[in-house]
Amino acid sequence: MTMQNSTPTSDAPAEAKIHFDHVRAVFDLKGEPFVALDDFDLTIGANEFVTVVGPSGCGKSTAMNAAAGLLAPTAGTVRVDGQPVTAPGPERGVIFQQYALFPWLTVRQNVEFGLELMHMPKSRRREISDRMLALTGLEGFADALPKNLSGGMKQRCAIARAYAVNPSILLMDEPFGALDALTRVRMQEQLLDTWAQEKRTVMFITHDVDEAVYLANRVIVMAARPGRIHRIIDVDLPYPRTEEIRLSTRFTELRNEVWNAVYHQHPAISKGSQQ
Repeated sequence: MTMQNSTPTSDAPAEAKIHFDHVRAVFDLKGEPFVALDDFDLTIGANEFVTVVGPSGCGKSTAMNAAAGLLAPTAGTVRVDGQPVTAPGPERGVIFQQYALFPWLTVRQNVEFGLELMHMPKSRRREISDRMLALTGLEGFADALPKNLSGGMKQRCAIARAYAVNPSILLMDEPFGALDALTRVRMQEQLLDTWAQEKRTVMFITHDVDEAVYLANRVIVMAARPGRIHRIIDVDLPYPRTEEIRLSTRFTELRNEVWNAVYHQHPAISKGSQQ
């Protein structure tokens, strides 16, 4: 199989789950306009796993925050299931690098937090949290406080909490960035396991090229300042992803392709213009 490169189109197909329609984001930086995103145009399909990589400051997190409804674009539109995003919503679970667990709540209480806000009966909350804890391998830590968990366990708890409210979309911003290498690999495998069992559309931001290739159906490579799409690289590796795949020649080829696209961009692309 050969790797395909494509550019997004402005018209979102019927099966689009998330569609960025020529999104532009401009912020005030010390009295001067800073263009974080410029003509960002991307369609992510239902149940697709997309990773986004690019130089530091290229607008990866800005794009995710726009999809989450945490910021409004200066121009353009983000749509989920064809509807404009104007605020956060329960169909979008957001997971950050910092875990964002409530330290005074147990693992189970953290997982059930969103369900309680939905006024779900206690018996139903317990049923769902039991399933999410088992799915993420935390069933033996339901009564533990976050301070007693390792970094990987805290992140699994954050994933379980996001899954519990049954979102159709997971937006993940460097969720494994603070973990050691071995824990990070295990968390990648755990995430793919849960994704295979509980299909979701995933937009996953990362600085790690190996991680981007290992997880994704497609890797979105962004250009720096102002942030826009430089290349889209299809990952033709089969699921489930295994250690054998990670060590394969094809994985190395794809990894090198993404690496070159990220770190060897033409200066005119990486500098861009802020008009």
